[in-house]
Amino acid sequence: MDQYFLIAEIVAVQGSEGDVVIDSYSDFNERFFRLKSAFIEFFGNRKEFIIENVSEINGRITLKFQGFDTSEDAKILVGKKIFIDDNFSVKLEKDLFFIHDLIGCEVNRNNKRIGELIDVLILPANDVYVVEDSQHKKILIPAIKDYIKNIDIKKKRLELVSDCDLLYDDEN
Repeated sequence: MDQYFLIAEIVAVQGSEGDVVIDSYSDFNERFFRLKSAFIEFFGNRKEFIIENVSEINGRITLKFQGFDTSEDAKILVGKKIFIDDNFSVKLEKDLFFIHDLIGCEVNRNNKRIGELIDVLILPANDVYVVEDSQHKKILIPAIKDYIKNIDIKKKRLELVSDCDLLYDDEN
């Protein structure tokens, strides 16, 4: 259990009974309703906390952690990040990937190394992969089938289609 995944941040106290409001970093908010516990970091150490209740109020997820029974108790949690371990990670469909799995992938076109995937921009139309080449220039690649030939997460390798154009971040 040495791998943790960041899924949310506690942003406010809700009510007087110790509930907290979270900002979810997940595309799968239904995951919170299945969680029995989560990890919160205090002083560099992650501690597991039991989740007593999950609700949704005005489109926002609220959590109630065991042992935090008043708004005063819950104030210490505001600003803390919520993690889960591998046991509670969401299982994805084919051709869907976690951003943390994509980061660090070697990006190739025609079996030639282009660079390394360093970030993913979440945009309304489609995600965009940010690749850094050997000269530390950023290349923006739309995460669509017209550009992506294959992704092998186990080998940390992403292959582009052979004729796709590369857009450098500093181009106008």
